[in-house]
Amino acid sequence: MKSKKEELLYWACRAEEAGLCIPKGGNFSLWDEKEEVILITPAGQDRKRATAEEIAVLSREGEWLGGNKPSSEYQMHLAIYKKRPEMKAIAHTHSRIATALAVWEKPIPPIIYEVMILGGEVPVAPYARPGTEELAQVVAATLVNAETCLLAKHGVATVGKDIEEAVLRALYVEETASIYYHALMLGQGKEPPQLSIEEIKAWQYPKI
Repeated sequence: MKSKKEELLYWACRAEEAGLCIPKGGNFSLWDEKEEVILITPAGQDRKRATAEEIAVLSREGEWLGGNKPSSEYQMHLAIYKKRPEMKAIAHTHSRIATALAVWEKPIPPIIYEVMILGGEVPVAPYARPGTEELAQVVAATLVNAETCLLAKHGVATVGKDIEEAVLRALYVEETASIYYHALMLGQGKEPPQLSIEEIKAWQYPKI
């Protein structure tokens, strides 16, 4: 059985292998309920060469308790956990198509059923500089009523009940972003038709 640190490292590597981020890019965290600490991937470290002992350990207040230096986006993770205490994991990725939409600050509308697994439209958090408290607050505020969001000019943030769910949601964001992008291209820039509110409410597909 994997430890919480090993589990975090495993899913961070899976995200990289799936193309959600390049080596040393993106960051991932989870709330260790037993130890009552936040585990987060270290700053600027190759995940595939990292060990579980190098995973950074933080208190909920942001005190660095162990492991290597935490990701520069640790403030964003802390702010999200404060706003969404029921969520136990966060994935921050830079997947290509979703980030391209984030550059244009373009939310992903509910054009396919899979978008509903993400809670409907994928909103865009307002622009703020990476690694700042301002970014932390705007992303956390955006995720109050969403499980996923784009970060303007930056990337993607997702939450989950565990790290597997957070990474799976990041994969769904990239998949739906790609479908949306290609639908826009086929329509020569015209917005594709969306699912109706009635259809969305009638759909009983279980959430991941």
